[in-house]
Amino acid sequence: MTLGILWLALTLLGALQTQAQGSAPNLIPAPSLLRVPLQPNFNFDQFQGKWYVVGLAGNAVQKEEQGRFKMYSTIYELKKDHSYNVTSTLLRDQHCDHWIRTFVPSSSSGQFSLGNIHSYPQVQHYTVKVAATNYNQFAIVFFKKTSGNKEYFKTTLYGRTKELPRELKERFVRFAKSLGLTDDHIIFSEPIDQCIDE
Repeated sequence: MTLGILWLALTLLGALQTQAQGSAPNLIPAPSLLRVPLQPNFNFDQFQGKWYVVGLAGNAVQKEEQGRFKMYSTIYELKKDHSYNVTSTLLRDQHCDHWIRTFVPSSSSGQFSLGNIHSYPQVQHYTVKVAATNYNQFAIVFFKKTSGNKEYFKTTLYGRTKELPRELKERFVRFAKSLGLTDDHIIFSEPIDQCIDE
């Protein structure tokens, strides 16, 4: 009897170790949406157009990606209902990939949810907040999604051009750290011309 219990305990311990090794690393908890600022008097028309992704920070972003993180572009196309058709274009395996989605406005101007969310079966919630922008140079945008019962969040530094002043990059780093992220979770993209300028 005692040998049987010991065998069962060892079997369970082995199963738990295997499960722990296969699980994702612990994520930094996502902040409450109330902690994330919203651009005052958000202007839908001025925000639309092409943005380059200059910086990225998030609880699933790793500093080791720094050298491999190629710049990509995102175009916000305003529709009559104040939602945006959002098209991101990136270079992947020497091919141009396009990722298209719709951001639907919420009751707070500058905050959006993912349209047609049932088309993404792994995603339970998806929120986008424009935290800060001057419309013609930069924007800091916050994204939060729940997928597979885990909360992921990221913030993106957009630029109307591929290069932004050091002060704006520093502002982005401060914002990311205010969300609980560390330097290990903040990267800047390597500017490229392929795909994103076509």
